[in-house]
Amino acid sequence: MRHGKKFNHLGRKKGHREAMLSNMASSLLTHKRIFTTTAKAKALRVYVEPLITKSKDNTTHSRRIVFGYLQSKDAVNELFTSIAPKVADRPGGYTRILKTGNRLGDNADMCMMELVDFNDAMLEAKSSKSKAKSGSKRTRRGKKTETSAAAPATKSPKKEKVVEEVVEATTETVEETPVVEKTSTTEKASEAKADDLTKIEGIGPKMAGVFTDAGISTFAILAEKTADELKAVLDAAEGNFAAHDPKTWPEQAKMAADGKWDELKKWQDELDGGK
Repeated sequence: MRHGKKFNHLGRKKGHREAMLSNMASSLLTHKRIFTTTAKAKALRVYVEPLITKSKDNTTHSRRIVFGYLQSKDAVNELFTSIAPKVADRPGGYTRILKTGNRLGDNADMCMMELVDFNDAMLEAKSSKSKAKSGSKRTRRGKKTETSAAAPATKSPKKEKVVEEVVEATTETVEETPVVEKTSTTEKASEAKADDLTKIEGIGPKMAGVFTDAGISTFAILAEKTADELKAVLDAAEGNFAAHDPKTWPEQAKMAADGKWDELKKWQDELDGGK
């Protein structure tokens, strides 16, 4: 029974599993790289790394123990002669597992398992990166000193340009502001001078708009006009103003301009639509 046995059995009995791992270990030590499933590679790592550690002690006793696992004279000879000297300073972690995707058919998770110290391409890449880092640090320090020395000389003209632009902008705004204030004051003055012509009996909001468009916006201007002139303004405007009679409008406007509102109100009560 498998009570307490939590390792991966790989779907095999004990003898079959050990024979498979022995064969895979010999292939890895001989070729330095094999392709297999990730589950088998993880089981092989536990199997082969103690043997590589054992090879650091090159004695007859160690060779006999390793041969008991590998059952291959060529693999044992390769391990003790070429692999052991390279891993002498490494305290474990002799293998690397690189996943390569899933296998077609059963969709198994595949990987490449290799010995760390025998991947020449990766070792060369690491050494070139370390050299590049060391060289870049030295060049950066030199560049910083050069740029820091040249920085104050380049900053001064920028400040002068900014100051000139700010002065020009302020002069332009100072010249433009009185014009804006003048226009605003004239508009306020015109709005304040305009009178409500609808206070004249017989003039409605539409006719008041017609008179303001014609330049008659105050009681004083309306008082200076004659009835015929007011009638001509209404006839020229769009709308039906023929029924309105402007005979009393100049007199009413004169009383309103003079401030005689009480007398104007009494008279408007006697009038009927300004007539």
